[in-house]
Amino acid sequence: MKFTRRKLMQGIGGTGATLAFAGIASADEHDQQVQYIVIGGNGVSRRLERAGFDVVQELAGGQVFVAYGPAGADPASIRGVTHAAEGARFRLEEPGLEDGVTEASVELPAFYEEYLWDKQVTESLEANEYATGEAQQIAIVDTGIDYAHPELVPNLDEDAGRLFREGEIREGECEVVVPDDYGAPTELTTEEFHVADEQQGHGTHVAGIAAAADGDGVIGTAPDATLTSLRVFWWDLVPDEEAGELVPAAVTTSGDVLTAIDYAASEGHDVANLSLGTAPLPPQLNGETFVRAYKLVVEHAVQQGTVIAASAGNAETNLQQGGLFSLPNSIRGAMSVSATGPNDELSFYSNYGTNEIDVGAPGGGYETLEKTVVEDPEEVDWPFPTNLVFSATSLRVEGALYGWKAGTSMAAPQVAGLVALVRELEPEANARQVESAIKAGAEGATGRSDAALGAGRISALKTVEDLDGDGPGGSSR
Repeated sequence: MKFTRRKLMQGIGGTGATLAFAGIASADEHDQQVQYIVIGGNGVSRRLERAGFDVVQELAGGQVFVAYGPAGADPASIRGVTHAAEGARFRLEEPGLEDGVTEASVELPAFYEEYLWDKQVTESLEANEYATGEAQQIAIVDTGIDYAHPELVPNLDEDAGRLFREGEIREGECEVVVPDDYGAPTELTTEEFHVADEQQGHGTHVAGIAAAADGDGVIGTAPDATLTSLRVFWWDLVPDEEAGELVPAAVTTSGDVLTAIDYAASEGHDVANLSLGTAPLPPQLNGETFVRAYKLVVEHAVQQGTVIAASAGNAETNLQQGGLFSLPNSIRGAMSVSATGPNDELSFYSNYGTNEIDVGAPGGGYETLEKTVVEDPEEVDWPFPTNLVFSATSLRVEGALYGWKAGTSMAAPQVAGLVALVRELEPEANARQVESAIKAGAEGATGRSDAALGAGRISALKTVEDLDGDGPGGSSR
């Protein structure tokens, strides 16, 4: 496998698994009507329907609604509606450090642990002597999970997988439109897949980090936890201004991401992993409808017991500077996870900010790009590409069962897996207690407001030892 500096620079040039605005959300299923995000109280759903809107989802216990109606409509004028706005359509920008990294098969070492520096620094294999995540449920809100991957199938609840598309929650098998050839950007083809099967590659890598079974290639932080694929991206043709033509892109809508979060909580998942998010947003947007909707949906999910593990983003940005924020990680109640490298330093691409980061976790790369791309093992302990995160990849989509990626997308599922370990040991703990236990077990920071690491870089072993009574300050249960 050939890794080049040029490829790495191309990969990191993106801002991560970012929801880039791609227009107002509309859907063929609703006769090209526009999606609206509506916030209101009792009776709003009925009044929206009477006014000609098609209410497709009621979220956050009936406080947030996803509805479709004519372009230019004004749902805010309806009695009981406090906020309303047109839903946004987003395209998925490629994760940093991904290009060229998983395009060919890799030769596995005699012991796969040799590649898993992320599990070494968090001591998750040692933590598995205490807990493995058995009977705990992890929702992966992403591009899907490869339904044929040998390390994921043992833990994958195939029937529970769902696709969230244009207000609908789809299940079972269906025809899915995918790029016919990544080298021919204007071509799409239709194939038969489970609705939650992988369509791009990102979600499979994320799922492997959290809960790959103990197999031949990789192992997740919670190797016995149950994985549920909640796919929120699908392929569509979108305008490319530079190319002057339509090109395929993985797209979603604000309403579908919100619906997936709400669904994960309603189905009793212990944690929902969101390795996706917006680019840094200016403070003047903080009061907008979509931000308020995120706050209500995340808060409701946490109240129901679901931890929200969210990537902090890869824009190298101080999220506290000038009141910047991003979604969903900046929402109170979501665990915002920054990325660290093999030496526990903040990875060069990771967002940061006092009171913006809850914990850090292995995401790959070093504190500088120059150090990350060093290939000489005499210069760095983990030469490129091994300083990235090694996990499952989709053979069908990417041509390999295993490969390296990096980003805060890879850091969040480290936390999601740890949530499953904590919940196995403390099944009655609520979401905030689980978060508190993970923060208490974190290392490398003073207090809980370190700009780079929040409470510190997670330690799976220290966290479970403290819960089991073996760690310093732990109390026997």
